[in-house]
Amino acid sequence: MSKLQLIATAPMGLEAVVARELNELGYETTTENGRVLFSGDIIDICRCNLWLRTSDRVLIKMGQFPAKTFDELFEGVKALPWQDWIPEHGEFPVEGRSHKSQLTSVPAAQGIVKKAVVEKMKQYYRTDWFPENGPRYVIEVTLLNDIALITLDTTGPALHKRGYRKLVTEAPIKETMAAALLKLSRWNGSRPLYDPCCGSGTFLIEAAMMAWNIAPGLRRSFPSEHWPAIPPEAWQTAREEAFDAVRDDSPLQLTGSDIDPKAIEIAQAAAKSAGLSGEITFSVLPASKARPEGEYGCIITNPPYGERLSDDKEVEKLTRQFGQMMLHLPTWSFFAISPAKQFEHYFGRKADKRRKLYNGRIECQYYQYLGPLPPRAPKKETDSQ
Repeated sequence: MSKLQLIATAPMGLEAVVARELNELGYETTTENGRVLFSGDIIDICRCNLWLRTSDRVLIKMGQFPAKTFDELFEGVKALPWQDWIPEHGEFPVEGRSHKSQLTSVPAAQGIVKKAVVEKMKQYYRTDWFPENGPRYVIEVTLLNDIALITLDTTGPALHKRGYRKLVTEAPIKETMAAALLKLSRWNGSRPLYDPCCGSGTFLIEAAMMAWNIAPGLRRSFPSEHWPAIPPEAWQTAREEAFDAVRDDSPLQLTGSDIDPKAIEIAQAAAKSAGLSGEITFSVLPASKARPEGEYGCIITNPPYGERLSDDKEVEKLTRQFGQMMLHLPTWSFFAISPAKQFEHYFGRKADKRRKLYNGRIECQYYQYLGPLPPRAPKKETDSQ
């Protein structure tokens, strides 16, 4: 099989972060709105599902073509090599979306795509009936500006579902978003990390996994593991590579607190499920009493707002507490994602950097207050001969 055209989907505003992550994994990328395109082999489907921390899904790009009419959509889909992927007993539901296209009816477009795939498979398998009781292949048709993009989803439940979080607090941040915000900060595993509104502990667990090079998909399964077109050996090789890459011998300085005792229970359970319960310190504590320890650390947090903290006065009070806290931490950096328009005013100074992001459907800013970087360790002098 020739090189596959693959797509890593990205939340709006984080395409560059996903692209950088793919580059670090060794792939050349092209960035578009909401997705990053790259090419790879069968095993790269496995590797990317296991390793991508900030993407939502890994898709196979089956085809892309103009589709102003249903006839064009039908013929374009029918021409694609579905028999290379979907077996005779495969289940193949179709999902869809349309924006700025003449084919505005998504249900009708989904029906046309389904019909076209069936017709192609009828020709190949020489049968008129497909039981659809085998492995699952989710096909998606995306219509944008009268161009149809046809993809096959290899991921199943989105990649933020790592498998370690069985319970959640109210309005938790997604694991993929937490990983992206960590990557946008200047934190690394040698620096202390503190979250004064840690909720279910997502920032801290993701940070530990990053510091120890733990592939985020190791604790979950994917529907494409059951696809005949992907040999079991490919998944086995990718998982063995991921297990061998773990580096769990470096000390971590990860601390989280929250005013809600139930949230701390959930965070501790999630850390235990991730195999990290001994590496993260959690405590029940209001943000006003948080006292981060160490030098050159980072505070990264998703403070309560909206449904989580409906009183604007409470939002103002909490943000002022953050500003006061940082006055006593001259070597620390502070990062917060918030929709509060007056965040900088309440914090007491303008952020060094801001980035517009969407936390779910809520438009937010990622406020970044940059402290000094840790001093570099002096180079060891070698004895001259």
